Order: sequence, then C-alpha cells, then structure tokens
Amino acid sequence: MNQPARLPGVRALGLDPGSKRIGVAVSDLSGSIASPLLVLRRGESNARDVDAIARIARDEEADVIVIGLPLNMDGTRGPSARAAAGLARQLATVVDVPVELHDERLTTVTADRSMLDAGLDAVERRQRVDKVAAAIMLQSWLDARAVRLRREG
Repeated sequence: MNQPARLPGVRALGLDPGSKRIGVAVSDLSGSIASPLLVLRRGESNARDVDAIARIARDEEADVIVIGLPLNMDGTRGPSARAAAGLARQLATVVDVPVELHDERLTTVTADRSMLDAGLDAVERRQRVDKVAAAIMLQSWLDARAVRLRREG
C-alpha cells in the first residue's frame, strides 16, 4: 500500500489585524492545524506593534507570517485591506521570514458564530474573537498551502 507523501512542515504565525487589536494564531510544527494564541492590543504606533509581532514570531519560531487581508466582498481593497498590506510591508523589513497576505473575508463573522454555537456569552466572545478569527484565516492558508504543495509534488 502506498502512503501519501508527507508535506514539508511549517510553523506559521497568523495575524488578524484590526484598528484596536491584532488577533494572533499559530500552527503546529507540521503546518496542519492552526490554534488561537493571543490578542495583541494596538499601541500608539505601528512601529511598536511591528516590534511586538516580530518578538512573538521569534518566540514562536515562525517560518512564515500570514496576515489576513480583509478584502471587500467584491474583491477590492478598502482602507482596512490597505492598512493590512502596509503592516505586511513594515513587518517584512524587521523579520527574517516571509510575510504573506491571505484573504480573510468573513473570518470574524465565522469566529463569532462558532463561539456563539459553543455557548460563549458576549463578553467571552469579544475577548476571543480576534484570535479565533486569526486561527480561521491561518487554517485557510494552511489548507490552501497543502493543496498547492500536493499539486506541485
């Protein structure tokens, strides 16, 4: 019996940037499963946020950083998407790993619904929604990566 080829592992850090908070998620070492990690409160400057993210990436030994790109439903970039792209550009200047953008449309809605279904109250959902949304976005990126690697391999 042939076993499927094993995909190369990757430790990915996922970010769901917002104006007040940044949800952070991380993958397991195999690059198969994303989990919520923490919520980073935005500081007074982007530079401070970028430094904090770079520190987290080093601590988590990330091989890649994936930033959620909140495109409009028609695929165009609004102010939030432009801000996420700017964060990616700024972060890429201070880390030694690739920084990628990944479509994150509806991840916050999906995260909130899943927590509501799990019985979390409004306060609990508000405290966790950003990191859960980051995990949903990162899982989408990991799944797309696996499909791409299988096609290439």
